[in-house]
Amino acid sequence: MGYELLFRGGLANFFSGGDGDTASRAVVDNLFLMGVDVLTAGGRAFINFTRDLLVNDLGLLLPRQRVVVEILESIEPDGEVLAACQRLKTAGYQVALDDLVSPQGPVPLLDFADYAKVDFVQTSPQQREKWVDLCCPRGIKLLAEKVETSKEFDEALGWGYQLFQGYFFCRPEMLSRRDIPAYKMNYVRALAAANEPNVNLADLESAISVEASLSYRLLRYLNSPIFGFRTSVDSIRHGLMLLGERQVRRWISMVALLALAEDKPAELAVASLVRGRFCQLLGTSAGVGKHNVDLFLLGMLSLLDAILGRPLAEILDELPVSQDIKAALLNRGGAYQSYYHAVLAYESGNWEAFTLIAARLGPAAEAAPEHHLRAVEWATRIFQTC
Repeated sequence: MGYELLFRGGLANFFSGGDGDTASRAVVDNLFLMGVDVLTAGGRAFINFTRDLLVNDLGLLLPRQRVVVEILESIEPDGEVLAACQRLKTAGYQVALDDLVSPQGPVPLLDFADYAKVDFVQTSPQQREKWVDLCCPRGIKLLAEKVETSKEFDEALGWGYQLFQGYFFCRPEMLSRRDIPAYKMNYVRALAAANEPNVNLADLESAISVEASLSYRLLRYLNSPIFGFRTSVDSIRHGLMLLGERQVRRWISMVALLALAEDKPAELAVASLVRGRFCQLLGTSAGVGKHNVDLFLLGMLSLLDAILGRPLAEILDELPVSQDIKAALLNRGGAYQSYYHAVLAYESGNWEAFTLIAARLGPAAEAAPEHHLRAVEWATRIFQTC
């Protein structure tokens, strides 16, 4: 439902916590520079506020329908802080209490809270459940943060937590015996047909045509302003011929993966698009643009395990993608390994790892911030045409 926006000083370092005011101001500045829609894809932006920023009403400068003011756990709820919270609430803003741990004693700020973020690393199960007792009667939405295991997620869900944040959601639990639903096999077959060494348009058209939703999605994309064709595309065969083999691989892969993810959180589909485009742009900057279709597919396929709930190695055995793509996704080296690892490091803000990889990417690494922003903008625009 939203993103927590955090400040990082650059690719070579990380925020050490030394100057929270500077960090929060930098986040607000970038919110205006980049645009809230680019950064949050239509969701709300959760922004950490220090005491100074809170009492000086910086929050009142931000769009109240798009921003949640996060009050740090270190802020003492004195008279000035409580008055600032009241001004925010009167103006229609939403407030979150961040990194809640011990529910001992009165918590004055709960009177202003719309969200309570409970730290699942620093709390015991008893403390997590106690926050439920304190918050639910007040109508406060509980957010479980730093959720890192399936057990923690299931417990939080059972207690009544409504929102979730943490590394667990980037590491899907694999169920190796789960079968792909029959209708999704149509998308997998289309993916396979699009990635044969020599694309056969008749076979690809047949694979697409058997799934009505896939045909609809493809025609909708082909007739969108993104392509800019002068005439309307009124058949699958017509569209495939207009695109050409290289673009067929790329766009069919994208459409099929979006369809596969339709019953999953939208962020899985958006993240797949961002990774694909980011890989492609990095490759172009590195002078390997001739491989941009493969690099796009590399990023797109990287979340297929989360989308289908099966091990990635098992899925890749069923798809005729290049050995370089398979090797990179399974961490077995190959020509694309550096690009894939660069995307993962950048996405998670692991600047130390990214710096090590940057030496192998050359100029592409220097342009990574611009490329990532462009990838996010592109992916958001594409997903909105679904």
